[in-house]
Amino acid sequence: MKVSYNWLKDFVEIRIAPKVLAEKLTMAGLEVTSLKAKDHDFVFEIEVTSNRPDCLSVIGIAREVAAITGKKLACYPVIQLSSSNRQTGKQADRLTIDIEDKKDCPLYTAKIIKDVEVGPSPAWLRSRLKLLGCRSVNNIVDITNYILFEWGQPLHAFDLDKLNSPDTIIVRRAKKGEKITTLDGQQRMVDPDILLIADKKGPVALAGLMGGKDTEVSETTKNVLLEVAIFNPIVLRHARQRLGIKSESGYRFERGIDPEALERVSGEAISLISETAKGNCVLAKSSARPKKKKRRVTLYIPYVNKILGTDIKGKKIKEILNSLGFVVKIKTKNNFSVSLPSFRQDVSLTIDLIEEIARIYGYAQIPTSLPAMKPQISALGRRNLVSIIKNILQGLGLNEVITYSLMGRELLEAFDTGIGSCIVEILNPLSKEQEVLRNTLALSLGGCIAYNLNQKQEYISIFEIAKVFFQEKDKIREEWALGIALGEGINKEPPGPLHVKGILEALFQRLAIKDYRFKIGGNSEIEICLFKEKIGIIRPLPENVLDRLDIKNKEVWIAELWLEKLLTYVNLKKQFTSLPLYPAISRDISLILKEDILAEDVLAAIRERGAPLLKEVKIIDYYKGKQIAPGFKGLTISCLYRCDTRTLTEAEIEPLQGDISSLLVNRFTAQIRV
Repeated sequence: MKVSYNWLKDFVEIRIAPKVLAEKLTMAGLEVTSLKAKDHDFVFEIEVTSNRPDCLSVIGIAREVAAITGKKLACYPVIQLSSSNRQTGKQADRLTIDIEDKKDCPLYTAKIIKDVEVGPSPAWLRSRLKLLGCRSVNNIVDITNYILFEWGQPLHAFDLDKLNSPDTIIVRRAKKGEKITTLDGQQRMVDPDILLIADKKGPVALAGLMGGKDTEVSETTKNVLLEVAIFNPIVLRHARQRLGIKSESGYRFERGIDPEALERVSGEAISLISETAKGNCVLAKSSARPKKKKRRVTLYIPYVNKILGTDIKGKKIKEILNSLGFVVKIKTKNNFSVSLPSFRQDVSLTIDLIEEIARIYGYAQIPTSLPAMKPQISALGRRNLVSIIKNILQGLGLNEVITYSLMGRELLEAFDTGIGSCIVEILNPLSKEQEVLRNTLALSLGGCIAYNLNQKQEYISIFEIAKVFFQEKDKIREEWALGIALGEGINKEPPGPLHVKGILEALFQRLAIKDYRFKIGGNSEIEICLFKEKIGIIRPLPENVLDRLDIKNKEVWIAELWLEKLLTYVNLKKQFTSLPLYPAISRDISLILKEDILAEDVLAAIRERGAPLLKEVKIIDYYKGKQIAPGFKGLTISCLYRCDTRTLTEAEIEPLQGDISSLLVNRFTAQIRV
């Protein structure tokens, strides 16, 4: 869309330079792709999105400029033309408008203008059209083009005397085999998908796209029929694509025309024709008008500020919306009823109005903030957290399973003989495999592992979140538990405790749980502790259970956690931390330790001694073999140092690294390997 600076000044007082205005339009959502000085004026080329047909006109852009600059929009007065005959005469009385389908043409208006003097347009009119790249034809045609650019409403002028039936205008679909020669001199075949303007003999124009050559206005024209109408955008789009026609009229019709602007546009056109061609309007006739649809949206001011993160006052919001053509009625202090203008068909929801407020208020004035997250372990929050845990485990490659709560007593007692008194028995079991309620998920998951192994599955990693049950005197206690089971690794690698530990560490990290540790117990068991509280256990299924499940020559590792305890330590609050500004220094320590010394204790001691410059410490290598004596293990630990305010030097790191090495030797009797 092209528009000139001086043309905009006809409608709004502009006191800023064209370049500044271009920047403001771009920031408000109307990107100015080029700005050129031309003939003592400036031409803006604006990229108008498909949802803003109101900006395909000088008036539409001027309205935006007025809103952006805080000025008032000045428009020409509406010239009212009634549909009655303005001059007695048989021809005027006989004019009828016949529309075949109201869906194709909701509204059609025709004005008959007599005794026109067709000739060159005035210099000011030719100049404005030239600035926008439109050639001058004659005063009548130039006026229709001028109104097209100014108001965004296409018009078409017919030579009334060249119509075969000047008393009848027909809007209809084309008949099979019909032809029409258009203004560009091409003869075009049309079909029933094409909408035409016709007289009783045949087509005289392609509706909304291009007029016919036989009825064009020329120097000999004395009487004009001026068409201003609304056509179905979809029908016109299909016609344009089929015929390969590109026109300014079709471009606007396809995006939608303001139905309430026709009277105003007609009045402006008649006024200019009277002024430049001395024509006299003798008839204004239109088809039945569609009913106006009143569109209103309720706007709640606190909600606007909540969405935008601002504190814009109601008075300012009202000013912004009024400047854009919306009519605001104040119902209460914080509640507005906003009437939507007919030229803004893209606005229908509250959020649309909020977008309008934001772009005119200025995106640069809206403070930047991160969305707040306030998770709570309520009834709803608990379900959300469980869903998050499931998603994390699925993302780690585990499959969720759902198993029965009933199982056989013998299998349960074989797993843990010390819980017999806690078993919940079924009074009338249906089978021996459904005698009791389970008090562990391990056996249910083990059964799934056995089934999948029998189906020759190569990788089995599963989890379940379900209830377990305990008999306590005269009542039954129910607890939610999380169970994880590994029965086969990738490439048939046997599962082990470190695989399960790695899954749990990834889960804890995603849930922002930091103070966790794994404590070695008896019988190959590992206790899972959060903040020194035991919440679960990692253990293998014993041989006798594997035999009962018919699992041969395989290990199955299980992790069970009390879900309610786990949820109390979840922290999903996110806090932004700036990226580091200064480089880090990495140093490694290789050492030999007694096998019974926990690596976790070693890492904790290093963190404590290295603070605050030590930002990260982790084990990067573990070794047991010929070079390490029996009962010992070799570790390589990586230490990452960084300062938040400056670049660290070797002189600062070396003493700290030596201090950590001395700590390891003195506290853990470690041997430092060089």
